[in-house]
Amino acid sequence: MKKKIIPYLLVSPYIIYFLVFIAFPVVFSIVLTFNSWNIISPMKFNGVNNYIRLFHDQFFLKSLVNTIIFLAIHIPLQIIVALLLAVILNQNIKFRGFYRAAFFLPVIVSGVVITIIWQQLYGFDTGLFNRILTALGLGRIGWLIDPAWAMPSIAIMATWKNVGLYIILFLVGLQTVPPHYYEAAELEGANQLQKFFRITLPMINPTIFMVVVLSTIGGFSLFIEPYIMTGGGPLNSTLSAVLYIYKQGFFFYNMGYSATLGLFFALLILSVIMIQKRFIEKD
Repeated sequence: MKKKIIPYLLVSPYIIYFLVFIAFPVVFSIVLTFNSWNIISPMKFNGVNNYIRLFHDQFFLKSLVNTIIFLAIHIPLQIIVALLLAVILNQNIKFRGFYRAAFFLPVIVSGVVITIIWQQLYGFDTGLFNRILTALGLGRIGWLIDPAWAMPSIAIMATWKNVGLYIILFLVGLQTVPPHYYEAAELEGANQLQKFFRITLPMINPTIFMVVVLSTIGGFSLFIEPYIMTGGGPLNSTLSAVLYIYKQGFFFYNMGYSATLGLFFALLILSVIMIQKRFIEKD
């Protein structure tokens, strides 16, 4: 009898963890979508009103558009920069280990610290970027105060912070490509570009898919950067979906509606990932 109980005792810590920290929050969130709750008062059942409100919420629609704009800038920029640097760092160059560590360093630094530093760099009057522009005889740019520049500026900063992780992933993918493929291509007279597009890219396709998925999930979870840098402004141009969900829950105490937005957003992310898998990953 004891031998039958021992396996269950061994897995019981994970079962308890799963029930308390995963299953219960998910179930509670789904239940919460059918209720209105401000944390203080008891929950009140309101049926599908939260879902109806969601599809008529112009601010949530605006936050989705902002997030898509961020992804449209961030993901291609992330992939191009990370792959380019990975190809360079995959060569036999001096101080290669130092460069790899240097590019990865921003990944392990607190996102809040990085955001505050870049907020100073983007300063309109005293920021380093605008000081360089004025030194060159050019006009200042409202990096964080101009609606046309705010989200691209955040996308550039996010790319700088996260690119080190994707460099490492691409390096792993590049080092799995068999060298004799390149040797055979050279014998056939292929140049560097032909080898890159005909051999390297197809061989690291699983890595590219992983980078796209991780970049997408990270991009959809955009929160710290607009929260600290702009608060969602100017004119809601950097109001990300996660920031709007956070504000609904912890600024306005619409916990039921916030849970509804979160559930819808999670399903949206899942749908986007499945579409990416369909078009990027190859059997």
